[in-house]
Amino acid sequence: METLITNGIRVSVETAYQAQYSNPLENKFIFAYRITIENLGRQTVQLLRRRWIITESTGEAREVEGEGVIGRQPVLQPGESHQYVSWSHISTGLGKMAGAYQMIHSDSQEAFTAEIPEFQLVAPFLLN
Repeated sequence: METLITNGIRVSVETAYQAQYSNPLENKFIFAYRITIENLGRQTVQLLRRRWIITESTGEAREVEGEGVIGRQPVLQPGESHQYVSWSHISTGLGKMAGAYQMIHSDSQEAFTAEIPEFQLVAPFLLN
């Protein structure tokens, strides 16, 4: 598990290779990831947007941006957390992801960024 705390927000990531949806012969590697976002601060916050950088082992990178996570813009009171599961694909069996959430403090409407830690995407059979 990878974890990073920025601006009072702890983001933790767990990944899992999805062999049943992948097809290595067609350069299709699918990974699921579970994200836990925890508000360690003293103010209520809301997640508005996400931005991902997905990098293949070839060095090719793509950016994915959008509103919220899984169709939601969760509000977190101090001490609360939000967890969701999503997925990504790469064309090599090895890659990485990192990103950031754009958030606001609910009371002041002050915007800030919570970083998502970089994590590896590795098809298990490549570790042998």
